[in-house]
Amino acid sequence: MQKYNISKSSSFYAIGLSYKKADADTRGRFSLDNDAKQALLQQAKANGIESLIVTSTCNRTEIYGFSQHPYQLIALLCDNTNGTVEEFREVAYIYKNKEAIAHMFRVGSGLDSQILGDFEIISQLKASTKLSRKYGLLNHFSERLVNAVIQASKRIKTETNISSGATSVSFASVQYIFKNVQDITNKNILLFGTGKIGRNTCENLVKHTKNEHITLINRTKDKAEKIAGKFNLLVKDYANLQEEVSDSDILIVATGAQRPTIDKHIIQTKKPLLILDLSIPKNVDENVQELDNVALVHLDDLSKITDETLESRKAHIPSAEAIIDEVKAEFNSWLETRKFAPTIKALKHKLTGFASAELETQRKKLNDFNEEQAALISNKIIQKITNHFAHHLKDDAISTDDSLELIKKVFQLEEPQKSNV
Repeated sequence: MQKYNISKSSSFYAIGLSYKKADADTRGRFSLDNDAKQALLQQAKANGIESLIVTSTCNRTEIYGFSQHPYQLIALLCDNTNGTVEEFREVAYIYKNKEAIAHMFRVGSGLDSQILGDFEIISQLKASTKLSRKYGLLNHFSERLVNAVIQASKRIKTETNISSGATSVSFASVQYIFKNVQDITNKNILLFGTGKIGRNTCENLVKHTKNEHITLINRTKDKAEKIAGKFNLLVKDYANLQEEVSDSDILIVATGAQRPTIDKHIIQTKKPLLILDLSIPKNVDENVQELDNVALVHLDDLSKITDETLESRKAHIPSAEAIIDEVKAEFNSWLETRKFAPTIKALKHKLTGFASAELETQRKKLNDFNEEQAALISNKIIQKITNHFAHHLKDDAISTDDSLELIKKVFQLEEPQKSNV
């Protein structure tokens, strides 16, 4: 994207995989926890990559960044996860330049979410951008793009009903419980793990079930206590996990661990137990299904639930897409401005040179030459001329490239570098 005066690298890419082609196990192998994200960013910095944003959620893992070739970004992902390049090729997507920009808009606006209208991804994108800034991996283009995506997301959320009702996996889990468990108010519910999905699930449970038998367990107890205090719930020590699982009718697992934290050996009860695994990678071992009294449901199964609310949201997709088009047009307009900024800067420099030479000539000719006033007038004329050219280049009715070539030829300006965008 050099012709936009943005990056030394040739192209902007979005590479990744999502629920659309990658199952939960595959997504688990490519998932990135906080330590892995930071290691990836450090490696990118060491490799000379200028700008890079990485997100990893239960539904997708993506890298947005500048590189000479997408393989540079794919290698970063594979080096810091358990996934391989061969696996990536089977399920991945690679978008370049304008397609990559459009993809980020759709993801950030909830149109590409596993549950239509789920806006949880936007907070992930904000956090990822903040982390990239910390590592010095955020250029003007990336920051401007993320801000535009956030703007589109906010407008869609407030100006359309695409997010009417709850739209997240955490809500889908509660919806599933209502449909499949009788007398939910009196069931013992154990929530193991208090990350973002766990917290949201807890809030939905309290709000919709009116259940007073909800217990929280987290490896770090103080995190669970903060959430429990908000909802007046019971907290138990991690050491009591097996005992609490045995007392539960419903176990919701959202620990965010990189390997299973629950398996069949921890379940010492014969009564029916429903387990919902809301984690990527999976945090519940498949061997629990060997137990006759256990029913296991993963978030991919929950996300397939469709109801009238979800169906009604589809009617608002055109309105959401119109908002995206509007915000994206503003972003592209800024991008076009960046495209001719070097030429306008070079033109201003050239005109300033003309003015300085003429002022020097007049200074020698005139005894009463008012240098301050002459400089003020010449600067204003230069600004008016450059503004006139800038407005001309913004005109959609003319060819920007042709005009740039003419300006460079007439004023003998230096040729800017080309790009693939």
